[in-house]
Amino acid sequence: MASTAKDARDLFSAMRNAYSKTPTRLKVIDVYILYGLITAFVQVVYMAMVGTFPFNAFLSGVLSCIGTSVLGVCLRMQVNPANKEFKDLPPERAFADFVLCNLVLHLVIMNFLG
Repeated sequence: MASTAKDARDLFSAMRNAYSKTPTRLKVIDVYILYGLITAFVQVVYMAMVGTFPFNAFLSGVLSCIGTSVLGVCLRMQVNPANKEFKDLPPERAFADFVLCNLVLHLVIMNFLG
């Protein structure tokens, strides 16, 4: 048991050290993604406790949170300087794509509400 606890501490320490070198811009995007996922989880818990009467509203809310988080992950991948796949893509263009995709996502979700 002591070996497992030490391994877990070493793992978290290594992750903390690696994450401390992450640029602030990416940390802000990480918080945004986490907020979207937590909001979706809260909506699912609320639905489980209260009920699903306006089911379209529940689906729209959860899909909005999950979709926004997925788009946030795509934005993070595109603006990450360590990712060489998008080295020719300026961060402003990545953010403009993110905003446009969010606009389309939320137009679809507003249409789904009915």
